[in-house]
Amino acid sequence: MARKLIDLLQGVNYKTTSPVEELEQTEILQITEDSRRVAPGTLFVALRGVHADGHLFVPSAIEAGAVAVLVEELPLDPQPHTLYIEVESTAEALGIMSSHWYGDPSEELTVVGVTGTNGKTTIATLLFRLFRSAGYRCGLISTVCNYVEDEAIPSTHTTPSAPELQKLLGRMRDAGCTHVFMEVSSHALAQHRVAGVHYRGGIFTNLTRDHLDYHGTFAEYLRAKKSFFDQLDKEAFALTNVDDKNGLVMLQNTRAKRYTYALRSSADYKARILECHPYGTEIELGGRQVLIRLIGEFNVYNMLAVYSTALLLGMDRDEVLRRASELTAVDGRFQTLLSPRRGYTAIVDYAHTPDALINVLETIHEIKGEGAQVLCVVGCGGDRDRGKRPIMAHEAALRCDRLLLTSDNPRTERPEAIIEEMKAGLSPEELSRTLTITDRAEAIRTATMLAGQGDIILIAGKGHETYQEIGGVRHHFDDREVVLEQISHEA
Repeated sequence: MARKLIDLLQGVNYKTTSPVEELEQTEILQITEDSRRVAPGTLFVALRGVHADGHLFVPSAIEAGAVAVLVEELPLDPQPHTLYIEVESTAEALGIMSSHWYGDPSEELTVVGVTGTNGKTTIATLLFRLFRSAGYRCGLISTVCNYVEDEAIPSTHTTPSAPELQKLLGRMRDAGCTHVFMEVSSHALAQHRVAGVHYRGGIFTNLTRDHLDYHGTFAEYLRAKKSFFDQLDKEAFALTNVDDKNGLVMLQNTRAKRYTYALRSSADYKARILECHPYGTEIELGGRQVLIRLIGEFNVYNMLAVYSTALLLGMDRDEVLRRASELTAVDGRFQTLLSPRRGYTAIVDYAHTPDALINVLETIHEIKGEGAQVLCVVGCGGDRDRGKRPIMAHEAALRCDRLLLTSDNPRTERPEAIIEEMKAGLSPEELSRTLTITDRAEAIRTATMLAGQGDIILIAGKGHETYQEIGGVRHHFDDREVVLEQISHEA
């Protein structure tokens, strides 16, 4: 497959010293930001990354056969017979050009993006399941897994790189999909990975502390999220949670049609919790009483966002309510595992921010029986926001009877050092109820041995993940497998 360079540059604001005729005649055989993948006929895009600057690899890309180079800064000694194209942001240009490369697939799809700190995976996945159950052909782009209808495609990032994202959208279009539901991470927004995607709608969930290791400040984190809504066009919808203090901030500069949802505030779409059960939640939604098979207030917000979006996309209210009542939890999101012999419940959840941990633990308190204990197994990821570590430990200790601090994904850090930083947030009384067990599997097994009839164990932080990254190396590890193996050996 070849594309004319001039066609790929449509919609890109660029400068070049080369004549237009040369842009019209130059054929591109592939686009890449990886200099190791350059072959003759390549357009090489010099991205400024976190760990490396692609501009340093321009000479090697040209040597390997790149016929054109996209840069933010022209080299002092340009090579002859090479087209240099200068843009303000190579990352943004890569997104637009990748979209053109695959025939602008999102223009033919109804793409809805979900952004915020918590709830993205659940909302995107439930929308995917809801619309598929109603007979629509759909795609899903999420942290857990990407799907083209029934075909599962492993996920490496919450939001893929721009070329991978456009390739995936192209596959969805070619498979006959009409709707795509996708998570949009703050990293992807800051790095312009979603540039070139045409969205029919955007959903904001909430905003709490996360990814400050990357964004630096909460203000920058907020700005990244808000940029998603700033870029929506006037034909799209922007749906926001106005119970979150930043909900209306997201809509300040959007050209999209504005809609709101809430449990407490005045909003376009409202829900009310009627009764909580261990097996679901009775709510009032759309003027009807509905039992949803999801637990906790945070999940009621998620379901309200799903309901609102389905209506905005034209689904019949009664059909949405009927199908919503059949939806079940997403893998690794408040996923319950029961011990038939010992009588405790283990809940595996992806909660890896203070706010998410609070939400899950408070939900557990709403459904636990009188006299039952709550045990919490939790760690913090290495090479990430260190400031949240003592906060996570303290918030967990406030809401559980026994706290077990352990490893999450320590990555290149020493797990013992991470745990010590978590312990710094605990009072002497909280420390007296805390065990430190570095080995995560051993910590989970210990929690199951401490739990008795009716007790609830929260195993937080990894959720759906099937690996643990230690010393920069990934090893197979699944919280759910450890729990199930322990349950199978119980007397």
